[in-house]
Amino acid sequence: MGRRTQGHSAKLHKGKGSRGGKGMSGSGKRADQKKTKVLKLYGKRYFGKKGITSKKAAKKKVKVINLEEIGKNFSPGEIDLSEYKILGKGDVKEKFIILAKAFSKSAKEKIEKAGGRAILKKIKREEDKIQENKKS
Repeated sequence: MGRRTQGHSAKLHKGKGSRGGKGMSGSGKRADQKKTKVLKLYGKRYFGKKGITSKKAAKKKVKVINLEEIGKNFSPGEIDLSEYKILGKGDVKEKFIILAKAFSKSAKEKIEKAGGRAILKKIKREEDKIQENKKS
């Protein structure tokens, strides 16, 4: 008894249990005996993290603009801010017709209170389609 294990426990040295498997399996952090083979075949790109590692990085950031900035930087009339979300910080005194991706509640109320209109980008597209259908 014990010839196949050579004085060690049966689990570690009897068969292929301590080798980490075939091929590249077991070539993790401490597999120094396989690193030369790994570097020849794959180069340094085999080790370390790859690609997107968190879901936060994949989220798109929305461009935002406040009403006070619109009041300062734009003249009254029709404005196309279709890539922005309009936020309600500040006041608008002039009449603006704003086309935007989204509006906060307070921004929409302030625009309409000043006599302007807040038009969502989606609704504008649907209105254009209805007008085109009426023409043809």
